[in-house]
Amino acid sequence: MKLPVPLPAQSRLLSGRAGSVALYEAGQGAPILMLHSVNAAASAFEMRPAFEAMVATHRVFALDLPGFGLSDRSDRRYDVPLYVAAIEDALQAIEVVCGAVPVHVLALSLSCEFAARVAIRHPQRIASLGLISATGLDRRSQGLRGASGAVREVPGMHAAVAGRPWSQPLFNLLVSGPSMRFFLRKTWGGRHIDESLFDYSFASAHQPGARFAPLAFVSGRLFSADIRTVYESLTGPVWLAHGVRGDFQDFSAADQMLVRPNWSREIFQTGALVHFEQPQAFAASYRQFLARTGGAS
Repeated sequence: MKLPVPLPAQSRLLSGRAGSVALYEAGQGAPILMLHSVNAAASAFEMRPAFEAMVATHRVFALDLPGFGLSDRSDRRYDVPLYVAAIEDALQAIEVVCGAVPVHVLALSLSCEFAARVAIRHPQRIASLGLISATGLDRRSQGLRGASGAVREVPGMHAAVAGRPWSQPLFNLLVSGPSMRFFLRKTWGGRHIDESLFDYSFASAHQPGARFAPLAFVSGRLFSADIRTVYESLTGPVWLAHGVRGDFQDFSAADQMLVRPNWSREIFQTGALVHFEQPQAFAASYRQFLARTGGAS
């Protein structure tokens, strides 16, 4: 089954350093770029409630990252530089449409790490960072101050699972219906999940080439070993939003970041996908943050 467009938006394919990636656009106003998480079944659909809420006041863009959604899923090396390049390609495309104005970036989970790297590389192009359930802020992250660009890849892991006869069958088990419901319930912190997200994620995970990027994720190749240094190097406005339920509720190391004047936080009584569970409250809080940065509309 051909995967439908994940958002109520115009879509186009960019061709840049990251290859062919799908970019979605709707609305008018100050530009926001939204970035979905990285997992076995990720896509821009994960940002849909935030996209729909913010399009009333902003020109909203969303990206299908390499290896996901309607973007290129070919068998190639998926690593941090590739995802950084994809975001940079999107920023260039947004500049063509909106002019040389700074862009607000709203990222989810592991993509927060990629977005933070881009913000350091191009501080003049990023107006603010919104981080939903960001990785690299749990109690185990204190030591993530490795060499610049170092990653947390488990040696031999990728070779053990990719390109082997059991690679596709293993992935099929990972993205079976029961398995996907199990992981979404861990993300929600309860049995009730969003069925539209499940349906789209299931379809996305069963497209040709769907396994290549997730296997890089499983190997640890996409997790930065220097992310605490990266976060501490951010100078622009940063807004952290997270929930208190499920497997993604430990943000104890964020307290050290919140003493910095450019960081702020909003805690929701939800699981990791706060914008799905409380879309109105999430959008209201995010708009207040944007207003403080001068990007209300």
